[in-house]
Amino acid sequence: MPVFSSTALRSSVVSRLRAAGCVFAEDEARVLLSAAASPADLAAMVRARAEGRPLEHVVGWAEFAGLRIAVDPGVFVPRRRSEFLAAAATALTGPPRRPGAVVLDLCCGSGALGAAVAAGAAHPVELYAADIDPDAVRCARRNLAGTGALVHRGDLFAALPPTLHGRVDVLIANVPYVPTGDLALLPPEARLHEARPALDGGADGLDVLRRVVAEAPRWLAADGALLFETSERQVAAALAVARAAGLAAVESRHEDLDATVVTATPR
Repeated sequence: MPVFSSTALRSSVVSRLRAAGCVFAEDEARVLLSAAASPADLAAMVRARAEGRPLEHVVGWAEFAGLRIAVDPGVFVPRRRSEFLAAAATALTGPPRRPGAVVLDLCCGSGALGAAVAAGAAHPVELYAADIDPDAVRCARRNLAGTGALVHRGDLFAALPPTLHGRVDVLIANVPYVPTGDLALLPPEARLHEARPALDGGADGLDVLRRVVAEAPRWLAADGALLFETSERQVAAALAVARAAGLAAVESRHEDLDATVVTATPR
């Protein structure tokens, strides 16, 4: 019997993870056992997870929208709730838009959202992505390598070529929206192991969003749409921010994923 199929070994891993406070110890043990290349590799992975490193950083990938997304140490781990944002964006690449919709994944992190849209769209999309974090950009380039995407590094729209002005059909901006004062309340695996700029949304969590919506109209096509994720408690303020920038904005909610998405379009 292969060593990694041993019931005793699996039980040992589960027990170690439970003792470390991992809520989903059985599921995490299954991932670690399947990812480890040797007993020594498994021991190192279990130790790293027990010490608080995110599971996705330990194994080097996250499952997102049916895809395996590479996630390097320090890079923001795509959350399952963001699958709702990916699905909403994907739906907007279809009719009546022509094939080849221009999609921009801003604050792209690992590139998970762009990858999900490219995989789910009925027709090939013209995909761009950008992030200020060089580690995230390197990671996104790997994840988007097969999509033809151009991944840029820089501060929001400053990273992009001006040829995109007025051409973006679907602008996905998964901006950081945790209020600075709440960062200390985040789980240690996020607070200690993910880049702070990917989490910190400023005093009320909306600072980066304000910058995005202020510039978005210059980049959107006439019938384009900006989509972003926010929390349920922030949605009223987020809608107000979008509307103050001259955009029509509506919210959507997915209860099972605990996800709230705002879609904003030029008036």
